[in-house]
Amino acid sequence: MKTTEKSYGAWYFLLAVIVIYIIVLVFSPRHMLSSLSFSLSIFLKIIPVFILVFVLMIIINYFISPKKIARYLGKQAGTKGWLISIVGGTISTGPIYMWYPLLNDLQKRGVRNAYIATFLYNRAIKLPLLPLIIFYFGLPFTVVLTLVMIIFSIFQGILVEKLMEVKL
Repeated sequence: MKTTEKSYGAWYFLLAVIVIYIIVLVFSPRHMLSSLSFSLSIFLKIIPVFILVFVLMIIINYFISPKKIARYLGKQAGTKGWLISIVGGTISTGPIYMWYPLLNDLQKRGVRNAYIATFLYNRAIKLPLLPLIIFYFGLPFTVVLTLVMIIFSIFQGILVEKLMEVKL
């Protein structure tokens, strides 16, 4: 296994924040206490979200493995495979490069390239941003755009798979 370099950027940032708090404490203890109080109130508000995300990650990691996903997205998956790819791409979060190792592993386990391409295409549909798109462009535009993206994601998946068979 390849070793990676350790990054100390996070530690430097933490140290800088502590130093700033100490400087503010020296010159204005009232502001420092106000800032700490505000930070604590935000932290207490997001703890339930962290717990929920952590529990969901545990559940997903326990019940869903790359081997199971590969079984549902194999050569004979059919409509179920397309639906899983579309929904999975739509609800997936985080930076795209974090998905590449998992998708590579799934590809090696026999997941069709069409499903992988469809998954990646549907990452452009962001559920949290749909209300904003509706606000600026209206509901009809948003529905049409989303449906077109979903339909063309399937065409894109088929095209990618056909091109991969040709071995360009």
